[in-house]
Amino acid sequence: MPLLITSLGILVLIVLISYVRLHTFLSFLLVSMGVGLALGMPPLFILESMQKGMGSTLGSILGIIALGAMLGKLVATSGAAQQIAVTMMALVKPGNARWAFMVTGFIVGLPLFYSVGFMLLAPLVITVAYRYKLPALYIGLPMLASLSVTQGYLPPHPAPLAILKQFNADMGLTLFYGILVSIPAILISGALFGSTLKRYTTLPNKAFMAAELTDEQMPSVAVSFLTVLLPILLIGLSTVLSPFLAEGSATRQVLLTLGEPTVSMLIAVLVAIVTLGLQRNRSMPVVTTLLADSVKEVAMLLLVFGGAGALKQVLTDGGVSQNIADLMQHSSLHPYVLAWSMAAIIRVCVGSSTVSGITTAGFVAPLLTVSGVEPNLMVLSIGAGSMMFSHVNDTGFWLFREYFQLSMADTLKTWSVMETLVSVAGLGGVMVLSLVVG
Repeated sequence: MPLLITSLGILVLIVLISYVRLHTFLSFLLVSMGVGLALGMPPLFILESMQKGMGSTLGSILGIIALGAMLGKLVATSGAAQQIAVTMMALVKPGNARWAFMVTGFIVGLPLFYSVGFMLLAPLVITVAYRYKLPALYIGLPMLASLSVTQGYLPPHPAPLAILKQFNADMGLTLFYGILVSIPAILISGALFGSTLKRYTTLPNKAFMAAELTDEQMPSVAVSFLTVLLPILLIGLSTVLSPFLAEGSATRQVLLTLGEPTVSMLIAVLVAIVTLGLQRNRSMPVVTTLLADSVKEVAMLLLVFGGAGALKQVLTDGGVSQNIADLMQHSSLHPYVLAWSMAAIIRVCVGSSTVSGITTAGFVAPLLTVSGVEPNLMVLSIGAGSMMFSHVNDTGFWLFREYFQLSMADTLKTWSVMETLVSVAGLGGVMVLSLVVG
Protein backbone atom coordinates (compact mmCIF):
# COMPACT_ATOMS: atom_id res chain seq x y z
CA MET A 1 0.00 0.00 0.00
CA PRO A 2 2.72 2.60 0.80
CA LEU A 3 4.33 1.92 -2.56
CA LEU A 4 1.00 2.39 -4.36
CA ILE A 5 0.40 5.69 -2.51
CA THR A 6 3.89 6.87 -3.44
CA SER A 7 3.45 5.89 -7.10
CA LEU A 8 0.17 7.79 -7.25
CA GLY A 9 1.88 10.75 -5.57
CA ILE A 10 4.60 10.83 -8.24
CA LEU A 11 1.96 10.55 -10.95
CA VAL A 12 0.08 13.51 -9.47
CA LEU A 13 3.37 15.45 -9.25
CA ILE A 14 4.03 14.82 -12.94
CA VAL A 15 0.49 15.91 -13.88
CA LEU A 16 0.68 19.09 -11.79
CA ILE A 17 4.06 20.12 -13.24
CA SER A 18 3.68 18.99 -16.86
CA TYR A 19 0.00 19.42 -17.63
CA VAL A 20 -1.52 21.77 -15.06
CA ARG A 21 1.67 23.90 -15.26
CA LEU A 22 1.56 24.61 -11.54
CA HIS A 23 4.85 25.91 -10.16
CA THR A 24 7.14 23.05 -9.19
CA PHE A 25 7.55 24.24 -5.58
CA LEU A 26 3.79 24.37 -5.03
CA SER A 27 3.42 20.98 -6.70
CA PHE A 28 5.93 19.43 -4.32
CA LEU A 29 4.16 20.92 -1.29
CA LEU A 30 0.73 19.68 -2.35
CA VAL A 31 1.98 16.19 -3.16
CA SER A 32 3.92 16.03 0.12
CA MET A 33 0.77 16.87 2.08
CA GLY A 34 -1.38 14.48 0.07
CA VAL A 35 1.04 11.58 0.38
CA GLY A 36 1.45 12.21 4.11
CA LEU A 37 -2.32 12.18 4.68
CA ALA A 38 -2.74 9.04 2.56
CA LEU A 39 -0.07 7.32 4.67
CA GLY A 40 -2.06 8.15 7.81
CA MET A 41 0.34 10.73 9.21
CA PRO A 42 -1.20 13.41 11.50
CA PRO A 43 -1.45 16.79 9.72
CA LEU A 44 0.78 18.62 12.20
CA PHE A 45 3.39 15.87 11.95
CA ILE A 46 3.30 16.20 8.16
CA LEU A 47 4.02 19.92 8.42
CA GLU A 48 6.88 19.31 10.87
CA SER A 49 8.29 16.68 8.54
CA MET A 50 8.09 19.03 5.55
CA GLN A 51 9.81 21.83 7.45
CA LYS A 52 12.55 19.45 8.55
CA GLY A 53 13.03 18.23 4.99
CA MET A 54 13.24 21.72 3.53
CA GLY A 55 15.66 22.86 6.21
CA SER A 56 18.00 19.88 5.95
CA THR A 57 18.07 19.99 2.16
CA LEU A 58 18.63 23.72 1.76
CA GLY A 59 20.94 24.01 4.75
CA SER A 60 23.61 21.89 3.09
CA ILE A 61 23.48 23.36 -0.43
CA LEU A 62 22.10 26.90 -0.27
CA GLY A 63 25.45 28.62 0.25
CA ILE A 64 27.21 26.63 -2.46
CA ILE A 65 24.49 27.26 -5.05
CA ALA A 66 24.40 30.99 -4.27
CA LEU A 67 28.19 31.25 -4.52
CA GLY A 68 28.14 29.27 -7.77
CA ALA A 69 25.60 31.69 -9.20
CA MET A 70 27.79 34.64 -8.18
CA LEU A 71 30.88 33.13 -9.80
CA GLY A 72 28.92 32.32 -12.94
CA LYS A 73 27.58 35.87 -13.18
CA LEU A 74 31.05 37.38 -12.99
CA VAL A 75 32.40 34.91 -15.57
CA ALA A 76 29.46 35.59 -17.89
CA THR A 77 29.61 39.38 -17.76
CA SER A 78 33.38 39.84 -17.82
CA GLY A 79 34.19 38.19 -21.14
CA ALA A 80 36.13 35.35 -19.44
CA ALA A 81 34.07 32.66 -21.19
CA GLN A 82 34.68 34.29 -24.57
CA GLN A 83 38.40 34.54 -23.81
CA ILE A 84 38.52 30.80 -23.10
CA ALA A 85 36.67 30.05 -26.35
CA VAL A 86 38.92 32.37 -28.38
CA THR A 87 42.03 30.79 -26.84
CA MET A 88 40.85 27.27 -27.63
CA MET A 89 39.99 28.28 -31.21
CA ALA A 90 43.47 29.75 -31.65
CA LEU A 91 44.99 26.36 -30.81
CA VAL A 92 43.23 24.52 -33.65
CA LYS A 93 42.46 25.02 -37.32
CA PRO A 94 38.92 26.19 -38.22
CA GLY A 95 38.13 22.67 -39.44
CA ASN A 96 38.73 21.38 -35.92
CA ALA A 97 36.58 24.01 -34.26
CA ARG A 98 34.25 21.34 -32.89
CA TRP A 99 37.06 20.01 -30.67
CA ALA A 100 37.87 23.48 -29.38
CA PHE A 101 34.23 24.11 -28.52
CA MET A 102 33.91 20.70 -26.89
CA VAL A 103 36.77 21.44 -24.49
CA THR A 104 35.55 24.99 -23.96
CA GLY A 105 32.07 23.69 -23.10
CA PHE A 106 33.51 21.42 -20.44
CA ILE A 107 35.71 24.12 -18.87
CA VAL A 108 33.04 26.83 -18.92
CA GLY A 109 30.36 24.35 -17.89
CA LEU A 110 32.10 23.49 -14.62
CA PRO A 111 31.10 26.71 -12.78
CA LEU A 112 28.16 27.92 -14.94
CA PHE A 113 24.53 26.85 -14.97
CA TYR A 114 23.55 25.19 -18.24
CA SER A 115 21.36 28.00 -19.57
CA VAL A 116 24.07 30.58 -18.88
CA GLY A 117 26.75 28.47 -20.55
CA PHE A 118 24.47 27.87 -23.54
CA MET A 119 23.66 31.54 -24.07
CA LEU A 120 27.33 32.47 -23.72
CA LEU A 121 28.80 29.86 -26.04
CA ALA A 122 26.08 29.21 -28.64
CA PRO A 123 26.49 32.74 -30.09
CA LEU A 124 30.24 32.06 -30.44
CA VAL A 125 29.46 28.85 -32.32
CA ILE A 126 27.09 30.74 -34.61
CA THR A 127 29.70 33.44 -35.23
CA VAL A 128 32.40 30.88 -36.15
CA ALA A 129 29.93 29.00 -38.37
CA TYR A 130 29.17 32.12 -40.41
CA ARG A 131 32.78 33.32 -40.52
CA TYR A 132 34.29 30.03 -41.73
CA LYS A 133 31.19 28.70 -43.53
CA LEU A 134 30.97 25.61 -41.30
CA PRO A 135 27.81 23.66 -40.33
CA ALA A 136 26.80 25.20 -37.02
CA LEU A 137 25.30 22.02 -35.63
CA TYR A 138 28.38 20.00 -36.53
CA ILE A 139 30.72 22.28 -34.57
CA GLY A 140 28.24 23.15 -31.82
CA LEU A 141 26.84 19.81 -30.67
CA PRO A 142 30.08 18.65 -28.96
CA MET A 143 30.01 21.86 -26.90
CA LEU A 144 26.38 21.25 -25.92
CA ALA A 145 27.20 17.67 -24.94
CA SER A 146 29.94 18.98 -22.64
CA LEU A 147 27.54 21.46 -21.03
CA SER A 148 24.92 18.73 -20.52
CA VAL A 149 27.40 16.34 -18.94
CA THR A 150 28.73 18.92 -16.49
CA GLN A 151 25.19 19.92 -15.52
CA GLY A 152 24.00 16.37 -15.01
CA TYR A 153 27.03 14.63 -13.52
CA LEU A 154 29.29 17.05 -11.73
CA PRO A 155 29.07 18.95 -8.47
CA PRO A 156 29.01 21.80 -7.61
CA HIS A 157 26.13 21.96 -10.11
CA PRO A 158 22.88 22.16 -8.14
CA ALA A 159 21.26 18.78 -8.82
CA PRO A 160 24.39 16.60 -8.40
CA LEU A 161 25.28 18.67 -5.35
CA ALA A 162 21.86 18.12 -3.74
CA ILE A 163 22.01 14.37 -4.45
CA LEU A 164 25.54 14.20 -3.07
CA LYS A 165 24.46 15.87 0.16
CA GLN A 166 21.51 13.52 0.57
CA PHE A 167 23.81 10.51 0.22
CA ASN A 168 26.63 12.00 2.34
CA ALA A 169 28.95 11.27 -0.57
CA ASP A 170 32.43 12.75 -0.88
CA MET A 171 32.59 15.85 -3.08
CA GLY A 172 36.16 15.27 -4.25
CA LEU A 173 35.64 11.59 -5.12
CA THR A 174 32.32 12.26 -6.84
CA LEU A 175 33.97 14.99 -8.89
CA PHE A 176 36.92 12.73 -9.74
CA TYR A 177 34.71 9.78 -10.72
CA GLY A 178 32.41 12.16 -12.55
CA ILE A 179 35.23 13.48 -14.71
CA LEU A 180 36.28 9.92 -15.53
CA VAL A 181 32.73 9.11 -16.62
CA SER A 182 32.32 12.46 -18.39
CA ILE A 183 35.16 12.00 -20.86
CA PRO A 184 33.77 8.95 -22.72
CA ALA A 185 30.22 10.31 -22.44
CA ILE A 186 31.23 13.57 -24.14
CA LEU A 187 33.24 11.75 -26.79
CA ILE A 188 30.31 9.44 -27.61
CA SER A 189 27.44 11.94 -27.46
CA GLY A 190 29.36 14.98 -28.69
CA ALA A 191 32.33 14.04 -30.85
CA LEU A 192 31.17 10.69 -32.29
CA PHE A 193 27.48 11.46 -32.74
CA GLY A 194 28.26 15.05 -33.70
CA SER A 195 30.47 13.84 -36.54
CA THR A 196 27.37 12.41 -38.26
CA LEU A 197 25.62 15.80 -38.44
CA LYS A 198 27.46 17.49 -41.33
CA ARG A 199 24.36 17.06 -43.47
CA TYR A 200 22.44 19.52 -41.28
CA THR A 201 23.38 22.72 -43.08
CA THR A 202 20.47 24.92 -41.99
CA LEU A 203 21.84 28.34 -41.14
CA PRO A 204 21.59 29.21 -37.43
CA ASN A 205 19.79 32.31 -36.19
CA LYS A 206 22.02 35.21 -37.19
CA ALA A 207 20.41 37.42 -34.55
CA PHE A 208 22.31 35.49 -31.89
CA MET A 209 25.81 36.14 -33.29
CA ALA A 210 28.22 37.17 -30.54
CA ALA A 211 29.49 40.71 -30.24
CA GLU A 212 33.22 40.69 -30.83
CA LEU A 213 35.24 41.79 -27.83
CA THR A 214 38.76 43.14 -28.12
CA ASP A 215 41.64 41.82 -26.02
CA GLU A 216 41.35 44.93 -23.88
CA GLN A 217 37.69 44.20 -23.18
CA MET A 218 38.37 40.64 -22.02
CA PRO A 219 40.40 39.44 -19.02
CA SER A 220 43.70 37.74 -19.80
CA VAL A 221 43.92 34.08 -20.72
CA ALA A 222 45.57 33.14 -17.42
CA VAL A 223 43.03 35.07 -15.34
CA SER A 224 40.09 33.58 -17.26
CA PHE A 225 41.20 29.96 -16.91
CA LEU A 226 42.38 30.29 -13.31
CA THR A 227 39.25 32.02 -12.05
CA VAL A 228 36.89 29.57 -13.74
CA LEU A 229 38.79 26.47 -12.61
CA LEU A 230 39.83 27.64 -9.12
CA PRO A 231 37.10 25.82 -7.10
CA ILE A 232 37.72 22.60 -9.01
CA LEU A 233 41.47 22.91 -8.44
CA LEU A 234 41.04 23.45 -4.68
CA ILE A 235 38.67 20.50 -4.31
CA GLY A 236 40.95 18.34 -6.45
CA LEU A 237 44.11 19.21 -4.53
CA SER A 238 42.38 18.47 -1.24
CA THR A 239 41.15 15.09 -2.47
CA VAL A 240 44.51 14.04 -3.93
CA LEU A 241 46.92 15.32 -1.28
CA SER A 242 45.07 15.01 2.05
CA PRO A 243 45.31 11.18 2.27
CA PHE A 244 49.11 11.46 2.26
CA LEU A 245 49.24 13.83 5.23
CA ALA A 246 49.22 12.84 8.89
CA GLU A 247 45.79 12.60 10.51
CA GLY A 248 45.14 15.70 12.59
CA SER A 249 48.10 17.65 11.23
CA ALA A 250 47.61 21.38 10.70
CA THR A 251 48.51 21.12 7.01
CA ARG A 252 45.92 18.41 6.45
CA GLN A 253 43.24 20.38 8.27
CA VAL A 254 43.96 23.48 6.18
CA LEU A 255 43.89 21.45 2.98
CA LEU A 256 40.61 19.75 3.91
CA THR A 257 39.08 23.12 4.77
CA LEU A 258 40.14 24.61 1.43
CA GLY A 259 38.62 21.59 -0.31
CA GLU A 260 35.23 22.06 1.31
CA PRO A 261 32.82 23.19 -1.46
CA THR A 262 31.57 26.26 0.41
CA VAL A 263 35.10 27.43 1.19
CA SER A 264 36.47 26.74 -2.29
CA MET A 265 33.53 28.52 -3.93
CA LEU A 266 33.85 31.46 -1.53
CA ILE A 267 37.55 31.82 -2.35
CA ALA A 268 36.77 31.63 -6.08
CA VAL A 269 34.09 34.33 -5.80
CA LEU A 270 36.42 36.62 -3.83
CA VAL A 271 39.14 36.13 -6.44
CA ALA A 272 36.62 36.74 -9.24
CA ILE A 273 35.43 39.97 -7.61
CA VAL A 274 39.00 41.24 -8.00
CA THR A 275 40.08 39.64 -11.29
CA LEU A 276 36.78 39.82 -13.20
CA GLY A 277 35.31 42.82 -11.43
CA LEU A 278 37.55 45.46 -9.88
CA GLN A 279 40.44 44.86 -12.30
CA ARG A 280 38.00 45.21 -15.20
CA ASN A 281 37.32 48.80 -14.07
CA ARG A 282 34.06 47.95 -12.35
CA SER A 283 33.31 49.69 -9.09
CA MET A 284 32.42 47.67 -6.00
CA PRO A 285 28.76 48.85 -6.05
CA VAL A 286 28.45 47.59 -9.65
CA VAL A 287 29.99 44.23 -8.74
CA THR A 288 27.72 43.96 -5.70
CA THR A 289 24.68 44.59 -7.90
CA LEU A 290 25.78 41.80 -10.25
CA LEU A 291 26.16 39.42 -7.31
CA ALA A 292 22.71 40.34 -6.00
CA ASP A 293 21.18 39.78 -9.42
CA SER A 294 22.79 36.35 -9.65
CA VAL A 295 21.14 35.20 -6.43
CA LYS A 296 17.73 36.41 -7.65
CA GLU A 297 18.18 34.22 -10.72
CA VAL A 298 18.51 31.03 -8.62
CA ALA A 299 15.87 31.85 -6.02
CA MET A 300 13.20 29.72 -7.69
CA LEU A 301 15.68 26.87 -8.08
CA LEU A 302 16.25 26.91 -4.32
CA LEU A 303 12.49 26.70 -3.76
CA VAL A 304 12.37 23.61 -5.97
CA PHE A 305 15.10 21.97 -3.90
CA GLY A 306 13.20 22.85 -0.72
CA GLY A 307 10.00 21.32 -2.07
CA ALA A 308 11.79 18.14 -3.08
CA GLY A 309 13.36 17.97 0.38
CA ALA A 310 9.88 18.20 1.94
CA LEU A 311 8.62 15.25 -0.11
CA LYS A 312 11.73 13.23 0.69
CA GLN A 313 11.26 13.74 4.42
CA VAL A 314 7.57 12.83 4.31
CA LEU A 315 8.43 9.60 2.52
CA THR A 316 11.12 8.87 5.11
CA ASP A 317 9.00 9.69 8.16
CA GLY A 318 6.04 7.84 6.68
CA GLY A 319 8.10 4.67 6.32
CA VAL A 320 7.88 4.62 2.53
CA SER A 321 11.58 5.00 1.82
CA GLN A 322 12.46 1.92 3.85
CA ASN A 323 9.61 0.01 2.23
CA ILE A 324 10.98 0.91 -1.20
CA ALA A 325 14.50 -0.06 -0.13
CA ASP A 326 13.27 -3.47 1.04
CA LEU A 327 11.54 -4.08 -2.28
CA MET A 328 14.52 -2.88 -4.31
CA GLN A 329 16.84 -5.11 -2.30
CA HIS A 330 15.21 -8.15 -3.88
CA SER A 331 15.15 -6.71 -7.38
CA SER A 332 17.15 -8.44 -10.10
CA LEU A 333 18.28 -5.05 -11.42
CA HIS A 334 21.51 -3.53 -10.19
CA PRO A 335 20.91 -0.57 -7.81
CA TYR A 336 22.67 1.82 -10.21
CA VAL A 337 20.38 0.72 -13.04
CA LEU A 338 17.31 1.04 -10.82
CA ALA A 339 18.22 4.57 -9.79
CA TRP A 340 19.10 5.54 -13.37
CA SER A 341 15.80 4.12 -14.66
CA MET A 342 13.71 5.99 -12.10
CA ALA A 343 15.49 9.27 -12.84
CA ALA A 344 15.12 8.69 -16.59
CA ILE A 345 11.37 8.04 -16.35
CA ILE A 346 10.75 11.16 -14.25
CA ARG A 347 12.94 13.24 -16.58
CA VAL A 348 11.02 12.15 -19.68
CA CYS A 349 7.69 12.85 -17.97
CA VAL A 350 8.55 16.14 -16.25
CA GLY A 351 11.26 17.58 -18.51
CA SER A 352 13.44 18.91 -15.70
CA SER A 353 16.73 17.19 -14.94
CA THR A 354 16.83 18.97 -11.58
CA VAL A 355 13.40 17.72 -10.47
CA SER A 356 14.21 14.26 -11.78
CA GLY A 357 17.51 14.01 -9.93
CA ILE A 358 16.48 15.26 -6.53
CA THR A 359 13.15 13.37 -6.56
CA THR A 360 14.90 10.10 -7.39
CA ALA A 361 17.49 10.69 -4.67
CA GLY A 362 14.74 10.80 -2.04
CA PHE A 363 13.52 7.39 -3.12
CA VAL A 364 16.79 5.52 -3.40
CA ALA A 365 18.63 6.97 -0.38
CA PRO A 366 17.68 4.00 1.88
CA LEU A 367 18.90 1.63 -0.82
CA LEU A 368 22.48 2.77 -0.22
CA THR A 369 22.50 1.23 3.26
CA VAL A 370 20.94 -2.11 2.37
CA SER A 371 22.80 -2.60 -0.92
CA GLY A 372 26.23 -1.33 0.10
CA VAL A 373 26.82 0.37 -3.26
CA GLU A 374 29.24 3.27 -3.67
CA PRO A 375 27.34 6.54 -2.92
CA ASN A 376 29.59 8.58 -5.21
CA LEU A 377 28.68 6.37 -8.16
CA MET A 378 25.00 6.45 -7.18
CA VAL A 379 25.14 10.25 -7.53
CA LEU A 380 26.47 9.81 -11.06
CA SER A 381 23.94 7.14 -12.06
CA ILE A 382 21.04 9.35 -11.00
CA GLY A 383 22.66 12.34 -12.69
CA ALA A 384 23.00 10.38 -15.92
CA GLY A 385 19.37 9.22 -15.74
CA SER A 386 18.21 12.79 -15.21
CA MET A 387 19.54 13.75 -18.67
CA MET A 388 17.48 11.15 -20.56
CA PHE A 389 15.71 12.14 -23.82
CA SER A 390 15.01 15.84 -23.61
CA HIS A 391 11.95 16.71 -25.69
CA VAL A 392 9.13 19.25 -25.92
CA ASN A 393 8.60 19.58 -22.15
CA ASP A 394 12.20 20.75 -21.60
CA THR A 395 13.16 24.40 -22.03
CA GLY A 396 16.58 23.32 -23.31
CA PHE A 397 14.87 21.67 -26.29
CA TRP A 398 13.27 24.95 -27.37
CA LEU A 399 16.40 26.99 -26.65
CA PHE A 400 18.41 24.71 -28.95
CA ARG A 401 15.75 24.79 -31.68
CA GLU A 402 15.53 28.59 -31.59
CA TYR A 403 19.29 29.18 -31.82
CA PHE A 404 19.98 26.61 -34.53
CA GLN A 405 16.68 27.09 -36.42
CA LEU A 406 15.85 23.41 -36.92
CA SER A 407 12.52 21.77 -37.60
CA MET A 408 10.79 19.87 -34.79
CA ALA A 409 11.74 16.54 -36.37
CA ASP A 410 15.39 17.54 -36.81
CA THR A 411 15.57 18.82 -33.23
CA LEU A 412 14.40 15.41 -32.00
CA LYS A 413 16.91 13.65 -34.28
CA THR A 414 19.83 15.77 -33.04
CA TRP A 415 19.31 17.35 -29.62
CA SER A 416 17.10 14.61 -28.15
CA VAL A 417 19.37 11.84 -29.40
CA MET A 418 22.44 13.65 -28.02
CA GLU A 419 20.83 13.96 -24.57
CA THR A 420 19.87 10.28 -24.66
CA LEU A 421 23.45 9.31 -25.50
CA VAL A 422 24.68 11.50 -22.61
CA SER A 423 22.37 9.55 -20.30
CA VAL A 424 23.12 6.03 -21.57
CA ALA A 425 26.88 6.62 -21.86
CA GLY A 426 26.87 7.96 -18.29
CA LEU A 427 25.25 4.79 -16.97
CA GLY A 428 27.70 2.70 -18.97
CA GLY A 429 30.62 4.61 -17.49
CA VAL A 430 29.26 4.15 -13.95
CA MET A 431 28.84 0.39 -14.47
CA VAL A 432 32.39 0.04 -15.79
CA LEU A 433 33.80 2.16 -12.95
CA SER A 434 31.83 0.11 -10.42
CA LEU A 435 33.90 -2.94 -11.40
CA VAL A 436 36.94 -1.10 -10.04
CA VAL A 437 35.64 0.91 -7.06
CA GLY A 438 32.54 -1.10 -6.04
